[in-house]
Amino acid sequence: MEIRILAPTGVLGAGFRVESLERGVALRPHVIACDAGSTDSGPYYLGSGQPKLSREAVGRDLRLLLKARDTLGVPLIIGSCGTSGRDIGVDQVAELAREIARQEGLSFKLALIYADQDPGYLTERYEQGRIRPLHPAPPIDLETLTGSQVVGMMGVEPIQRALSEGADVVLAGRASDTALYAALPHAMGADPGLTWHAAKTVECGAACAIPPSADGLFVHLREDHFDVEPLDPGARLTPHSVAAHTLYENANPYLITEPSGVLDTTDATYTALDERRVRVAGAVYRPSDTYTVKLEGSRLVGYQSIAVGGIRDRVVIEQLPSLLPKAQEYFRAKIRDVFAGRVNPDDIDIDYRLYGRDAVLGGRDPDREQPAHELGVLITVTAPTQATASAIATFVTHTSSHLPIPQYEGLASTIAFPFSPPETDRGPVYQFTLNHVALPGTPHEMFRTVHEEVTP
Repeated sequence: MEIRILAPTGVLGAGFRVESLERGVALRPHVIACDAGSTDSGPYYLGSGQPKLSREAVGRDLRLLLKARDTLGVPLIIGSCGTSGRDIGVDQVAELAREIARQEGLSFKLALIYADQDPGYLTERYEQGRIRPLHPAPPIDLETLTGSQVVGMMGVEPIQRALSEGADVVLAGRASDTALYAALPHAMGADPGLTWHAAKTVECGAACAIPPSADGLFVHLREDHFDVEPLDPGARLTPHSVAAHTLYENANPYLITEPSGVLDTTDATYTALDERRVRVAGAVYRPSDTYTVKLEGSRLVGYQSIAVGGIRDRVVIEQLPSLLPKAQEYFRAKIRDVFAGRVNPDDIDIDYRLYGRDAVLGGRDPDREQPAHELGVLITVTAPTQATASAIATFVTHTSSHLPIPQYEGLASTIAFPFSPPETDRGPVYQFTLNHVALPGTPHEMFRTVHEEVTP
């Protein structure tokens, strides 16, 4: 038995070479699958429901994949639609698919799988003790749980059900990246260890190729191994690059947890077939007695204004450790004075991030005692409303331009701002709230599927 999998790119909208897709189609895959989202870019996309990549970029990739699917007559599976996998993201990609079908004269059976979680359902599971933290997250309180925008991360089961019910195209909400590629081979009876390991290998497209790129990989999955190759003839895979991607994004480099169990790659082998292709074998999938669905949550925490500046004065740089705490106290008093008690200084966060000293690693930076001759400054003001953040930012930037330097007499300039005005409103700011799993009664109960016929 051989099952062929086409993974055209790491994320829908990131792009891929048309020639690479054509080569993948010529290899006659049984399924085309593509991820469309992640939490890598932060909590804004889950909280707001906005996609990270543009409608134009997503539409370009989706058009090519729908036409490839039509040529082959095989399923197309796309997961975590709209970046966050929220229902609104599924609907946005679905509308694009319908528009493309009208323009290209395509017909297909479409399944939409929704992953937004109802607060009532979460409350019930919480009260039953069936929502648990993942280490090192603390236990969640009910107010945070129900006050967040929450999605569940589906495994293969909802996707397999949609396919068994006749779907040609599956647009899923938040999903395990690997589940998109494992769903069909798993349903066809392929070895679970090899299936999940192949899925892990191709989940980010050609990210594990040399050089890494926004392009595709192709898998030949067989009874006791799988072979993987890049679709770009100018790219290559090595045992090292494939193995490295298996270790990627995992707390344990050999154990990869999925909703239904754990992929164990401890005894996996990686063998070069030639300069471009790698053969992988040996992984084992260990089903779990408890089915879990990871929960992702985000909530609004305020509104933000920012300013970017620079300092290239050694005297000013040396004074900053003592100046900035004094500036913070001044700002607290200024907020009380300007807003006459209408704004609580404790509700305002004013942060200076100094690029060139401690901005990335903070106190853990091994070179933090080295003298700096130039600093980039990022000032962020976070407040309950945008109007308040904007108002406070104006006097924060003004005062920051002329911090008092003991070594200088008279007015000194401290931070240079490259823009006028220096303040930029960032809008709403969100925060991740969950690193937890739910224990559902079945793999399907947290997800809802809608079928429709799409025609020109």
